[in-house]
Amino acid sequence: MTALTLSTAAVPGLRADAIVIGVAKGTASKAGGPVVAPGAEAVDQAYDGGLAGVLETLGASGAEGEVTKLPAPSGFKAPLVVAVGLGARPGKDSGYDGEALRRAAGVAARTLAGTKKAVFALPVTDAAGAGAVAEGVLLGAYSFDAYKDNGKNSGNGRNGKAPLAEGVLLGGKPRDKAFKAAVERATAVAEELNRARDLINTPPNDLDPEAFAAVAQAAAKEHGIKVQVLDEKALTKGGYGGILGVGAGSAAGPRLVKLSYTSSKAKKHLALVGKGITYDSGGISLKPAGHNETMKCDMSGAAAVFAAVVAAARLGLEVNVTGWLALAENMPSGSATRPGDVLRMYSGKTVEVLNTDAEGRLVLADALWAASAEKPDAIVDVATLTGAMVLALGNRTFGIMANDDAFRSAVHEAAEEVGEPAWQMPLPEHLRKGMDSATADIANMGERMGGGLVAGLFLREFVGEGITWAHLDIAGPAFNEGGPFGYTPKGGTGSAVRTLVRLAELAAAGEIG
Repeated sequence: MTALTLSTAAVPGLRADAIVIGVAKGTASKAGGPVVAPGAEAVDQAYDGGLAGVLETLGASGAEGEVTKLPAPSGFKAPLVVAVGLGARPGKDSGYDGEALRRAAGVAARTLAGTKKAVFALPVTDAAGAGAVAEGVLLGAYSFDAYKDNGKNSGNGRNGKAPLAEGVLLGGKPRDKAFKAAVERATAVAEELNRARDLINTPPNDLDPEAFAAVAQAAAKEHGIKVQVLDEKALTKGGYGGILGVGAGSAAGPRLVKLSYTSSKAKKHLALVGKGITYDSGGISLKPAGHNETMKCDMSGAAAVFAAVVAAARLGLEVNVTGWLALAENMPSGSATRPGDVLRMYSGKTVEVLNTDAEGRLVLADALWAASAEKPDAIVDVATLTGAMVLALGNRTFGIMANDDAFRSAVHEAAEEVGEPAWQMPLPEHLRKGMDSATADIANMGERMGGGLVAGLFLREFVGEGITWAHLDIAGPAFNEGGPFGYTPKGGTGSAVRTLVRLAELAAAGEIG
């Protein structure tokens, strides 16, 4: 991980490989040219106030994600200035929001791969801004290179360039409690989010349910989290028919992992449930060619829950957080669940399996019922659940469904606050009838149109009575198959981790649950 430090030193005298500054888009009165953002005053002064003109000559406009490099002025100890676009300039009485700072810092950190030290002179006005920059640096510098050159050549995933080694954040005193706390929070959240990314990116031959459970056990031991792992024998004894049914076709047995972080000062209990299909072939309802290659990411929900619980423990939040990781590998074989089979779930309810590729809802159903038994104040499940949600919301936005309108709105606000695009989705009652089964209590499939909402209605059937619940379908943003952008890399993204951590913080403050 990139090391972070706070500093109030003058920019010209700082020894570093690069100085990162912000540039915004100008208004019509400025002929649309770039505007140098606060934080870069020393650099601008060294250019006799003409830095914006120089940047415009070099083609800069201040657009979000844009990067312009130029030699540092004479007398600076850093040789390079990296101007990164912040997008639209804020109003006169408002500063740059956290997401703009986070994205700019992420772009700069990614651009500076192979660099030892960079100074970030972005427009930070308070501790929250410093935290956003810190988070952006750590997330943007992420690189997954465990399988490059046997892991010996660190950073080989960046064409042989190691991630940025150190970032110096200007704008806050190192001993200022608020700034220090903001950077420490950002570090804990980003490190755990990056651990989730590592899990998502790990090939499925090295991350089956047993291996994932072992990772969770090691982290739990390190951070004082209580852990319980149910293997096939325990799952069979307990009657977890959904998890067992999905994992029946694989040589790698399923697991249900329970992670319990508790605080002596907690007044609320938040349960998090994650879909953890370590590889999804579709089972007997085999996925078509071209849809299998990235299915190692089908455990992204469980990775997000795991990361959020560990982050809550590291932050010492005054709330009890229980994470449930429903882990299985969905494979076709002679022992696999067939379309038409009926599974008896942990709740006692029977499910007719019409499509074995609608397996995530089956493992989640068992975990949701187990979580409900503890009567938490709220349950949030996270899953790469349906292609229908990707069709509805695209690749960067996750859907939120809930059995309580106020809670759904609260989850949405939390997601937007931390910079994770999300959208509230309904649970139309008329779609429930499509899952009626002549054989069982319910089928795992319903109407094709509105399939993401049908999946949410199915999950609602397995939430305990009177318990507030929300479902996050992260099928779109969980895995980025395109090029990197902002602080988001190609591959596993760690989607929903920051939303879950924020929800835990809100629960600790008594604002939800």
